[in-house]
Amino acid sequence: MIPVECYFVLSALLFFIGVYGFISRRNLLAMLISVELILNAVEINFAAFNRLLYPNHFEGFFMSLFGIGVAAAETAVAIAIMINVYRLFNSDNVDSIQNMKR
Repeated sequence: MIPVECYFVLSALLFFIGVYGFISRRNLLAMLISVELILNAVEINFAAFNRLLYPNHFEGFFMSLFGIGVAAAETAVAIAIMINVYRLFNSDNVDSIQNMKR
């Protein structure tokens, strides 16, 4: 059986990779993927803390499933927004959205 600490290390790595990707990228799709990495890190933490604190209960796992559903809905909305931005500005770069401030 894999120790719970390994899940925490994996979650921390995913989280910091996601934060770095979000800060360093200017592409909308790459930023969305980075946000998804951050959300997946949170879901792993929910499940790992549930296993550590309450080994016989499934509240953390159900919360993780709920979070995965919310992340899927958020991704669908974000992709729809990106498609509209691309149609309007012919670019998927964040800097092109600055033109909307006029």
